[in-house]
Amino acid sequence: MLKISVIGMGYVGMSMAVLLSQKHSVTAVDVIQEKVDNVNNKISPIEDKEITDFLSKKQLNLKATTNLQSAVLDADYVIIATPTNYDDSVNKFDTTSVDSVLKSVSKINAKGVMVIKSTVPMGYTQKAINLYKNKRIIFCPEFLREGKALYDNLFPSRIIVGTQVNDKDSYKTALNFAEILKSCSLKPDVETMVIGTLEAEAVKLFANTYLAMRVAFFNELDSFAMVNDLNAQQIIKGVCLDDRIGNFYNNPSFGYGGYCLPKDSKQLLASFSNTPNNLIKAIVESNKTRKSFISKKILDKKPQKVGVFRLTMKANSDNFRCSSIQDVMNELSQNGVEILIYEPILKQNEFNGYKVLNDINVFKTECDVIIANRNSKLLSDVKEKLFTRDIFNKDC
Repeated sequence: MLKISVIGMGYVGMSMAVLLSQKHSVTAVDVIQEKVDNVNNKISPIEDKEITDFLSKKQLNLKATTNLQSAVLDADYVIIATPTNYDDSVNKFDTTSVDSVLKSVSKINAKGVMVIKSTVPMGYTQKAINLYKNKRIIFCPEFLREGKALYDNLFPSRIIVGTQVNDKDSYKTALNFAEILKSCSLKPDVETMVIGTLEAEAVKLFANTYLAMRVAFFNELDSFAMVNDLNAQQIIKGVCLDDRIGNFYNNPSFGYGGYCLPKDSKQLLASFSNTPNNLIKAIVESNKTRKSFISKKILDKKPQKVGVFRLTMKANSDNFRCSSIQDVMNELSQNGVEILIYEPILKQNEFNGYKVLNDINVFKTECDVIIANRNSKLLSDVKEKLFTRDIFNKDC
């Protein structure tokens, strides 16, 4: 049994911690005491059905703490899953949290393998290897959906580990970690790749930018249908019956959002600074255009009060970082529209200067128009007020 520390208890860190604690001793670390207390009481700090079920029903060797030093002191593996937000002012990820963990762990535990799960700019992992003179730093990108993070680790599409492939010891270290992940999954045959750190970092950015492109494509199809008074649902179904295209990631929205797609597509575009490109730039710009188009369509209704039903991107998520609906409501507010929010996750009465209503009935009564990135049965009695582009009643 290995001793593993997971730093960061968001959906990446928690899914890793629960996955690995089936067979190994895992300590999860976070700066937020409430999250730590929840995990120690077998309560999931995030909305994820499988994590909730595993914590409450499975025998896991998992504990949580705010004490980084005690957690990593003699760990065999330290998995870093801290946030890397995109900083528009410098056109790159803010890797401060990852930098801090790498620096601290390097002082406390020189023998453990450090696994970067956080999404980082291309070249970051190799720079870390050089800076700390440590070949046991590897990069392992995550390919998870919010709300389905543990499921996607239990049944992974692939496992990719980036390392110095020409170094025998580094390659073995990466391969060993890949085998650990495979052994804790429930999928019998998982495609595994051990590749260079730059290539692994590129896979993550290109994969998410492709998904952003697909969302943007069907959003532009939907915009075209709205302008020309066409049935978007019929067009999308007809297009997606082609097996080469497939019936997935095709449900229109207010724009791609969430924690990963907006920042990863921007980071990839920044990486193209010395490479000719049109498509990558267009993907980023398309999302801005879609949100402005949606805002204009709502403003055409001349509402006095617009109700925002849920800030989250997906129905079964508790994360609304960078959700597209926030940009829409900001644009509406700039045009003099009063914004009211219904978001049951929020306990406060205000969010970013906007009033929050906790009573769904009061919310529905007070608003002239209700906008919802994803529809809900709760809005079935106010269809005349509802503005949504959720054609297929699914997250994506």
